[in-house]
Amino acid sequence: MNLTALESVDLPTGQGMFRRWILAAIIFFFVVLFLPWTQNFRAKGTVTAFDPANRPQTIHATIPGRVEEWFVFEGDTISAGDTIARLSEIKPEYLDPNLVDRTATTREAKSNSAEGYLAKAAALSDQINSLRQEQALKLKQSINKLSQSRLYVVTLEAELAQQEVEVSIAEYQLRRADSLYQSGLKPLTDLEAKRLKQQEALAKLTTINNKLDQARTEVTQTELAIQSVGPEYANKLAKAESDRQSALTEYYNGVGEVAKLENQEANYRIRRGYNFIVAPQDGILARILTPGLGETIKEGEPIASILPARFEAAVEMYVDPFNLPLVAPGRTVRFLFDGWPAVFFSGWPGLSYGTFVGEVVAIDNIIDAKGRYRVLVKPTSEGRPWPEALRPGSGAEGVVLLANVPVWYELWRQLNAFPPDYYQTQQERKAEEESVKLKAPVKDIIK
Repeated sequence: MNLTALESVDLPTGQGMFRRWILAAIIFFFVVLFLPWTQNFRAKGTVTAFDPANRPQTIHATIPGRVEEWFVFEGDTISAGDTIARLSEIKPEYLDPNLVDRTATTREAKSNSAEGYLAKAAALSDQINSLRQEQALKLKQSINKLSQSRLYVVTLEAELAQQEVEVSIAEYQLRRADSLYQSGLKPLTDLEAKRLKQQEALAKLTTINNKLDQARTEVTQTELAIQSVGPEYANKLAKAESDRQSALTEYYNGVGEVAKLENQEANYRIRRGYNFIVAPQDGILARILTPGLGETIKEGEPIASILPARFEAAVEMYVDPFNLPLVAPGRTVRFLFDGWPAVFFSGWPGLSYGTFVGEVVAIDNIIDAKGRYRVLVKPTSEGRPWPEALRPGSGAEGVVLLANVPVWYELWRQLNAFPPDYYQTQQERKAEEESVKLKAPVKDIIK
């Protein structure tokens, strides 16, 4: 339309500035799209102690009893070994105040009884040795007697042979004297003398035969006595050995009873110490769970809770399974603690203020009841130190820092609902490889 009036009319100043601002905004937007952006995700958590021994704990009653006295109040600062409360026994078998002394007396009596059985066993051992010596002497004596009996039999046999000769001589002389008497050459007195002598020889022969039979019988008896020495003393030795073993059995039973009584005595002494509830470590008595006097508590029932005086703070974060692959030991986490003001820029953590830096040290392999995984984070030397006023149970929000990407890529990811990049540093990959490294080499199976 080539209208000169439009060319001669100037636009308002505001419209010109608006166009410049729009142009500058577009240029700034394009510049921002190519700026680096730190991917991250957030997770809620609570403050805890890194060392399990320094976490809040409850003090339990080791034995059942009745509360008789309290020595501390809630909020008191206590040291390890301080007495918190005193309990009294409620079980009938432990009510005797002299239970330990009576058990010690019973133990001493049982010990003396065991020593008596040991002395009896020693005496029976001496008796066994004496019986063995007596058996050897009796056997030697019987052998000597057998030798004497055999020699006596030989002597009697010689006398018998001699006496038989004398009898034959006496009979010959008698026949001769009788012949001479019949011939009238010898008087009757000589014949009677020869007959008397022949009768005496026969009587002596009979006596020697009897003695010889008696001596042979004694030899047989001595041989039988020698054979009976072994069984006779074997029975005596067996009885003595049986008595000795019985005494030793009683002794060992007594030793076992003494050991059992010593165990009971030690248990009773230790149990008396459990009547006093003491603090396991330094800390602050947070709460008394069983207030009042005269209340009966059960074994293992908590009676108070304490907060350790010194502990290294850490944070338990709970991560959804969707984000768990993005977490690894050594990953940097920034925290915003409840009660501490902070300004945090998600994509530019360097511009944040009031945050605290932590490092992932452990990840649970078991999911909890709410379908999350627990991640333990401890402070690092980077950044400012964590507040000393942090107490276990305080809230914390953790921001896990991931890969650095352009802003336009992050916007594109967010619009498409894609997860953050699974980015691992070289340190994280090394830690992961070491975590799956076998503790022992695999050995070949020999079939």
